[in-house]
Amino acid sequence: MNGTLRPVASVVIPVFNTSKYLEKAVDSVLGQSFTDFELLLLDDGSTDESSAILDRYQAADSRCIVHHWPNRGIIATRNEGNRLARADIIILMDSDDICMPDRFAKQIRYLDENTDCVAVGSRILLIDSEDMPITVMGDKFSHEEIDSTNISGVDASFFQPAVALRKSAVEQVGGYRAEYPCAEDFDLFLRLAEVGRLTNLPDVLLKYRQHLSSIGYSHGDKQANSAMRAIKDACLRRGLDYKDLQAPGQPVVDRRNAADAYIKWSWWALKVGYLPTSRKYALKALKKRPLNRETWRLCACVLRGH
Repeated sequence: MNGTLRPVASVVIPVFNTSKYLEKAVDSVLGQSFTDFELLLLDDGSTDESSAILDRYQAADSRCIVHHWPNRGIIATRNEGNRLARADIIILMDSDDICMPDRFAKQIRYLDENTDCVAVGSRILLIDSEDMPITVMGDKFSHEEIDSTNISGVDASFFQPAVALRKSAVEQVGGYRAEYPCAEDFDLFLRLAEVGRLTNLPDVLLKYRQHLSSIGYSHGDKQANSAMRAIKDACLRRGLDYKDLQAPGQPVVDRRNAADAYIKWSWWALKVGYLPTSRKYALKALKKRPLNRETWRLCACVLRGH
């Protein structure tokens, strides 16, 4: 990329203490088939090796632009990244996920060909901390399907690290809002849907990492409460009736006990035929809950392979 010209896309990656996964995430961006982008690496006060890793990438590739600052939190960091972006298209990414090689090319092409679309996502492959596949998610593709699913609160249909969006639309709706901690992306997508169309591509374009320290598990209750308030506010803006709904995102589990997550991941993997992953988490669940009937039922199904 010529540094004197505006890039076609700005990739924004907030980073906070993810040195274990960071190199795979950045390498997946730098290895894209589409190359005309800047990569904004935003170090939000990391205390592990993340800062040093980012500096090495900046020295090695002119597309990498690193910013270090004291910890501000994810919402302020995302907003600052959007402000710093020089391109009209912003590609979102988390520092523990992995892009498929043709992700940028497909999403940028779609936005170029569909000017009414303000944000485009994709299907995702959930992976665990060791890159083992869990399941594929994302079966809502049209604007109507995505927005109705979001406003109903029954499930997640638009996955932030898999989204590319128009900077002008983000600025129009006011960016991320601090009033919705842990669900700031969900609130943003509800507001973006009011100024343009949302779309998911049917391709799997991101490997979305699952681990117990991620927000959906470590701050699940806060995320659910923020999501419900975002839905209520969206209903008020749109003149719709609001009623208490199930929170979107992760299916309900007891986040105080890892066994619930292990059981869920094992069932998901078994359903789509990822047997090594299913066996791995069935065994982990069994170690956590050796006397639980649900755990033994899971283990029996895993042994049968279905």
